[in-house]
Amino acid sequence: MIIVISPAKSLDFESPLPTQKFSQPAYLEQSQELIEQLQELAPQDIASLMKLSDKLATLNYNRFQDFKRPFNTDNARPAVLAFTGDVYQGLDANSFNEDDFNFAQNHLRILSGLYGLLKPLDLIQPYRLEMGTKFENTRGKNLYEFWGDAINDEINQTLDTKNNPVLVNLASNEYFKAAKEKQVNHRVVTPVFKDRKNGEYKIISFFAKKARGLMTRYIIENRITAVEGLKDFNVDGYYFSKKQSSENQWVFLRDSVDQ
Repeated sequence: MIIVISPAKSLDFESPLPTQKFSQPAYLEQSQELIEQLQELAPQDIASLMKLSDKLATLNYNRFQDFKRPFNTDNARPAVLAFTGDVYQGLDANSFNEDDFNFAQNHLRILSGLYGLLKPLDLIQPYRLEMGTKFENTRGKNLYEFWGDAINDEINQTLDTKNNPVLVNLASNEYFKAAKEKQVNHRVVTPVFKDRKNGEYKIISFFAKKARGLMTRYIIENRITAVEGLKDFNVDGYYFSKKQSSENQWVFLRDSVDQ
């Protein structure tokens, strides 16, 4: 079983690391190719392309200019410990032990506009490049065309090595589109998280993102390798709803935040 999640825009490259283990991204050559094209953009071009303030555009201009290989622990950080958005608050990888990191390394992947597909301990440098960015490049009109079949091929090859080859999609639609679901050679299960608001169950973005991280952590902590084990997920008040679920879209409900 393999889990995929999205990256985050917010980053932490300062706090102490809970592990000294790291790995190298598989697609650094492609990342370098993208960076060299991004380095040609002026700050105002980045602001327009990514719809950023001048301050954030300058920050990311400098990040692109500062990109340097080879990656090491002085200039880069393991991906799962670098991202700090809502999903990663739920995941809380900073509290992992070494066995957790080992399991995550085998079963978790992070989709990325710049790095394609990352293992949790793959080193990354600070960046911002969302998968949906319409950045025209030497391979096409956007990042989906740049990555082509590479992400899908990597996912399929990894699933082929597993005893229970199921892809658990805990990524956003923007990022999962790059995985090309229709070309995945094995079963894909997508958990959906709904909270009760005004008497109705709805997807509330902040809660849903955090729940994706909570489920990812649940899988890692409990060493779940068979997808049926996800139905026992009961963290933070969520529970599996057979009634609202379909074969491959599994709905988890929570009642306690009703307003």
